[in-house]
Amino acid sequence: MRFAPLQVAQAAVAFLQIVRDPNKLEKVFELRSSLENPKILDPVIAALKTDPKAASAFRDRPRVGRVDLDALARLPEGTLGHAFARFMRAQNLDPAAIPTLPGRTEYEFVSAHLYETHDIWHVVTGFGTDVAGELGLQAFTLAQLGTPLAYVLLAAGMLGTLFFDRDDGERRMEAITRG
Repeated sequence: MRFAPLQVAQAAVAFLQIVRDPNKLEKVFELRSSLENPKILDPVIAALKTDPKAASAFRDRPRVGRVDLDALARLPEGTLGHAFARFMRAQNLDPAAIPTLPGRTEYEFVSAHLYETHDIWHVVTGFGTDVAGELGLQAFTLAQLGTPLAYVLLAAGMLGTLFFDRDDGERRMEAITRG
């Protein structure tokens, strides 16, 4: 797998900006875009397709689609939908802010699925949206799927901890370990 020099430079700039300020979501999107290469997810896709349910997802390609927080909030207490609506509102997050990605190829489908379900996994795992929570969720994603972006984001997060926020280091490591 080869990356063009411009892709590498763009990835390096976004990576360093995330190291400096891990709360810049747009830089995470830039980093992901600059590393875009369908071959990068081949091992993840191959592993997923060994599971019959995942293989059917590749065939059917279900998508999360438009999320109506008001409708989800009306679901019974204790349901994932209700908990998701409460989480999104408590964090002041707008599901419409997540870019809609195409899902024509297997690579695009996996990428879109990871984008669309990221905040759902916060609810399922109990990780917050602070830096420690995001690192914990990336560790969880890495353990479950082995996505290359998770490695990169964990590296950026830990370098940021080393250089800019050592006081939060223990909490971040606990979250990564739990993830």
